[in-house]
Amino acid sequence: MSRLLSLGVNIKNFRKAKKLSQNQLAEMIDLSREHLACIETGKEFISLRKLFLIADVLGVPVKEFVNFD
Repeated sequence: MSRLLSLGVNIKNFRKAKKLSQNQLAEMIDLSREHLACIETGKEFISLRKLFLIADVLGVPVKEFVNFD
């Protein structure tokens, strides 16, 4: 699995654990649902700013998203 896909899968798993839809999370971080979907499937890059916002909204340290063990 690519690192980009691993990052997206981790974001998706934490989002679902918080019981948030893609629409809800996207709205909270001022991103389109479509772009968030592409990030979660590893098709698009994410800026550090948006990654930090997602971490804050989900209450997860950024390092949890990039733990590729």
